[in-house]
Amino acid sequence: MLSILTRSGDLSCIQSDLLLMKKVVWLLLLLPLITRAQERKQAVLAKDVRDSLQAAKADSLSVPQVDLYDVARRKFGKKILASGKNDTNFVHPVISVIPAAGYTLTTRVAFTISGNMAFRFAPGLKASTITASAAYTQNKQFTVPIESNLWLHHDLYNLVGDYRLYKYPQSTFGLGTDTWIGNEDPMDYQYYRFYEVLMRRIIPDLYFGAGYIIDLHENIKDEEGIKNFPLDSLSSYLLYGGGKRSISSGITINALYDHRDYSINPTRGWYFNFQYRSSIIALGSTTNWHSVIVDLRKYFRFPEQSRNILALWSYNWLVVKGNPPYLDLPSTSWDPFSSTGRGYIQGRFRGAQMVYQEAEYRFAITANGLFGGVIFVNGQTFSAAQGTPLEKLQPGIGLGLRVKLNKVSGTNVCIDYGFGTQGSKGLFINIGELF
Repeated sequence: MLSILTRSGDLSCIQSDLLLMKKVVWLLLLLPLITRAQERKQAVLAKDVRDSLQAAKADSLSVPQVDLYDVARRKFGKKILASGKNDTNFVHPVISVIPAAGYTLTTRVAFTISGNMAFRFAPGLKASTITASAAYTQNKQFTVPIESNLWLHHDLYNLVGDYRLYKYPQSTFGLGTDTWIGNEDPMDYQYYRFYEVLMRRIIPDLYFGAGYIIDLHENIKDEEGIKNFPLDSLSSYLLYGGGKRSISSGITINALYDHRDYSINPTRGWYFNFQYRSSIIALGSTTNWHSVIVDLRKYFRFPEQSRNILALWSYNWLVVKGNPPYLDLPSTSWDPFSSTGRGYIQGRFRGAQMVYQEAEYRFAITANGLFGGVIFVNGQTFSAAQGTPLEKLQPGIGLGLRVKLNKVSGTNVCIDYGFGTQGSKGLFINIGELF
């Protein structure tokens, strides 16, 4: 080999090549050490970035929260009403009460006093709630709804109640979602509701049970039906069957999966509620009929490093057999918390099947939590009668303001303005998130 190289040139070239080879060998030997050093440097840099993000997140989520009671105490220099420490793992009852004057499509001007009480039977257990209000409106409506959700015996049992006393003039607009808003049929009646459901835990967060429920409508007056005689112009209420009184009395079979982190103002988790209702003449019902309600909700932080929440809701209320009394048919905003269909008057749409979807984005306006906002979009569709197809989708959109009434229970004063089709629009005021 040496002779061949010697013939190609000169020994200096050989020495130069050998020196270069030596450098390459050393570089190959040192390359793993250099790579590991770079990896360690990058790992340290990545850890610094993660630590910075975690610190930013901690800073954004650790800002002391403020509610209206704090504002009142600062303003008047004395304790107005204790809202508790900034700790959602409270045990002693936390009460939020507020009087208000407002306006809705259903009531026009309304004077209300609303409140809720939240408490836990022990730290770490689910929060029980009792919500109540009383209102008198420009439409001469008087309402007293009371809802309770109690978690008993170390969350082994869930007792859910819904009681209502209404003197309630309210219009209806026919059946299905193809109805025209000008087809208004003024009605008046007294309404009494008693719902009580008891469920037992089967596995963590999953409950099964049963209940008894009754809806009673009395002294029903159909103003438009009286004026629109003869038969070819009867109101949808009279065409459906009419009557001065109706009762729906029966039993329910219930299933509940509740994996939300908090029930009053959830920030993450799933909620699923299934109810099969059987109203039968043997228990006092006007007719035999059966229905199903499927209520599904999902909550998550978006973005993750914030207090902002994306909430999704699917509420489906279906008559599966028989003919319920007209006023007990699935209808806009007649769900348990009167939450469906912002942008439309209560009872605007009614029918045998109701399919409803909504998305709401809840975001902070102030870091201290006193003010927040929401934007929402919803859609509802009804069938006019059992066995007929769902009619066109009626959308609703809107935005709203949130004012923290009680930082411990997470209760907000909710002020929303919504828009629907056919010129429907209006202001909606509520204590607590709608879903």
